[in-house]
Amino acid sequence: MTSDELEKFARSYAKAWCSRDPNKVVAFYVKDASISVNDGAATPIAEVAQSFMGDFPDMIVSFDKLEPRGDRAAFHWTLTGTHAETGNRVRISGYELWKIDNGGLIAESKGHFDAADYERQLRDNNN
Repeated sequence: MTSDELEKFARSYAKAWCSRDPNKVVAFYVKDASISVNDGAATPIAEVAQSFMGDFPDMIVSFDKLEPRGDRAAFHWTLTGTHAETGNRVRISGYELWKIDNGGLIAESKGHFDAADYERQLRDNNN
């Protein structure tokens, strides 16, 4: 994939996260793909997308930048939204480290974000 194609892919991927439809996110991954978040266990991408979309019904995921890392690419993002349970506004940034397969889909993703800051924003209604 060229850098222009990868950037277009990343922009479309961010839009898929904003769609409220987990299947639109799943479409960017190889069949039965999973993601690990903050070095946790690999989880089916459909479950992760459904969870975040349920937790943040007004979620917006912005594409910040792409960073090449050898045979992988780091997709940097910012999530903003209102947490459904607490009503707190949350804004977190992070990245997914992607391995893209020959068919142009994500074969592996490792997500990273500041979990302590995320938890603080869920608890603190003054943010």
